[in-house]
Amino acid sequence: MFRSVVTGSGAFLPAKLVTNDDLSKIVDTTDEWIGQRTGIRQRYIAAEDENTSDLALAAARNALAAAGLDGSDIDLIVLATTTPDQTFPATAVRVQNALGMRHGAAFDVQAVCSGFVFALAVANNFLAVGQAKRALVIGAETFSRLLDWTDRGTCVLFGDGAGAVVLEAKSQAEAGGRGILSTHLHSDGAYENILYVDGGPSGTGTVGKVRMNGKEVFRHAVQRLAEIVDETLEANGLVAADIDWLVPHQANQRIIESTARKLQLPMERVVSTIARHGNTSAASIPLALAEAVEDGRIRPGHLVLTEALGGGLTWGSALIRW
Repeated sequence: MFRSVVTGSGAFLPAKLVTNDDLSKIVDTTDEWIGQRTGIRQRYIAAEDENTSDLALAAARNALAAAGLDGSDIDLIVLATTTPDQTFPATAVRVQNALGMRHGAAFDVQAVCSGFVFALAVANNFLAVGQAKRALVIGAETFSRLLDWTDRGTCVLFGDGAGAVVLEAKSQAEAGGRGILSTHLHSDGAYENILYVDGGPSGTGTVGKVRMNGKEVFRHAVQRLAEIVDETLEANGLVAADIDWLVPHQANQRIIESTARKLQLPMERVVSTIARHGNTSAASIPLALAEAVEDGRIRPGHLVLTEALGGGLTWGSALIRW
């Protein structure tokens, strides 16, 4: 068995920045209303000619550069997204082609806001059993394309962006304790109707818009994320104090703070980008990881816990020794 070691990370945000004050001009809301309830102050929105694959490709290139690699060195791409360029083919194959990767496999994973954790788990399983040597795991979204800009309960929450990590399979001895220690995935379709998009090629033939029961999503997020954290720590024989960094899905600052309190982790050890990025769905964790690596907070040897909950409901975690 091999260990999946993170050798590079990268991110990309569109140029267009939209503040809460900007949104107050098109929907009945205020900066104070959004900030108090979510912690969000701004978000980035993709240009009309900017696709999910464009954001994913830019983040992938940044991650590859950080790892000292290029596309030909990768033999697996797993791309998490809810907003693919097309119904098919997978957005991952467009990234594969643009990177000049002419071997291996590339495919998409759909688990909404939990997507990056699910994609990381899938890639890790490939590397652990020797079916791939190097993997590019990407979370990328143009979630703004799914928003009803008259619904202040949802349109103020989301933004666009992409993040990526490079994984390399190393022997246990070579890894020296680094790499993905465990991943934990769950879903429960009984709650599919509290966060969903009311469209799809089979159901309605339309793209549809995001619909959400915010109170129910909040309640389940607090409960499920606490459970997944406990499950992860128990599986690895650890306690919360062993965690150097919590990197949660950036959905709501109150949910992030609730998870930190349950772990008795000070907010100084929690990576939060929601104020500047909003909720970027599958892109939120890799965006936060890339930022914390770039500014020197996350360093080799640090124990990093990621966790997320999304529509489905889906939820999951990954524990990584950086």
